[in-house]
Amino acid sequence: MSIVEYDVAGTASPDPITLSASAPSMQRVGEVRRQQGVSLRTIARRMNVDVASVREQEDAHADLSLSQLYKWQAALEVPVNELLAESEDALSPPVLQRSRLVRLMKSALTIKEHAKQESVRRMVQNLIEQLEEMMPELSDIGPWHNIGKRRRLNELGVAAERRFSEEVFMDLTDF
Repeated sequence: MSIVEYDVAGTASPDPITLSASAPSMQRVGEVRRQQGVSLRTIARRMNVDVASVREQEDAHADLSLSQLYKWQAALEVPVNELLAESEDALSPPVLQRSRLVRLMKSALTIKEHAKQESVRRMVQNLIEQLEEMMPELSDIGPWHNIGKRRRLNELGVAAERRFSEEVFMDLTDF
């Protein structure tokens, strides 16, 4: 059963579902997450949800509850209005500056972690201290994650190369 609304002239108005699909987005949590340089997995971990839920919520047309927006606000550490407002600027100047400082701190920590020369490590340590002086909460930031290596499109993952025992196949055929 569908609902059809009529205007004063008595003609049927467009289906409400069509209107909502073409309506402008009301939230921009995905855009802010990408600008902050935070991965899907990190957000999922901070919000205690799975990555699939994060992807669904990041859809600009997703209708998020107020409690979900507050979880995003806490996970991204930005004001709620940054998650809702559609301004011409990507982020307000203070939030944009914070985002840049966080990325700079992550890069400095990664360089320090991988630097082999003591002189480079000292220079990076000075940079880290200066960044923390500007913004003390940066002391909680960690380096960029660099686990493993990226696969090419034509390469299979390790899981695809594993061999299964005959017992596994016997269990599968019992269904």
